[in-house]
Amino acid sequence: MRNQEDLPYIIVERDSGGSFGSFFLGALVGAGLALLFAPQSGQETQEEIRARAKKLRIAAEERMREAQLTLEDKLEHVREGVESRVELVRDAVESGRAAAQEARTDLEAKLERTKTAAKVGIAAAKEAAVGEKATSEEDAGE
Repeated sequence: MRNQEDLPYIIVERDSGGSFGSFFLGALVGAGLALLFAPQSGQETQEEIRARAKKLRIAAEERMREAQLTLEDKLEHVREGVESRVELVRDAVESGRAAAQEARTDLEAKLERTKTAAKVGIAAAKEAAVGEKATSEEDAGE
């Protein structure tokens, strides 16, 4: 008895690369046959082709207008979003500047108080030193 794995097998591959060319060729042949066997005259066929082409052009123009309006709406929406973000950034920068100015003013005031306290401390130390010197001289003179 033979094993199933020993039996020959066939692989079928399909090449789908030529389908568009075949379709196009078939469409041309079909259009040509339709013109040959049409129950109307060449003049009527030409007028019908013109009318259909005009309808297609009008439809394409309408779709282009719709696409343009849609694109303009989207651009306006994006523009508004960018403008609002720019305004938020401006506000944040302005708030940062105001906070920095306030911090600088506070720091300058603290520095001025520190300088004043240091001057008062130095003056008090000098007075204490002069007073101590005078007391030591009085004690030495007795």
